[in-house]
Amino acid sequence: QVQVVESGGGLVQAGGSLRLSCAASGNIFKINMMGWYRQAPGKQRELVATITSGGGTNYADSVKGRFTISRDNAKNTVSLQMNSLKPEDAAVYYCNVDVYRAGLPFPYNYWGHGTQVTVSS
Repeated sequence: QVQVVESGGGLVQAGGSLRLSCAASGNIFKINMMGWYRQAPGKQRELVATITSGGGTNYADSVKGRFTISRDNAKNTVSLQMNSLKPEDAAVYYCNVDVYRAGLPFPYNYWGHGTQVTVSS
């Protein structure tokens, strides 16, 4: 089994910064894609940013230039540095990982339980 745990959410004023972290552990042979998604009340979950094992990144247009995703392959962690936060960034942020488990030829997708980000105006 694989566990995915996020940390780092909280309350911040508009214009401030937060750093989210996510650690995957358990039966992991290799992690392919890692990413962050968010879901605000009454809205669908949406992609924020993803990063491949080789470091290739993809961002939602709404966060480009403000958020930076990074990962540590040796530690199976992914982080999201969020700067210049806006009230519309408030949401529950979820970590998502594609994990290859030992002995299996295809990846499994796992979600964390989420961490709340609140931005006051």
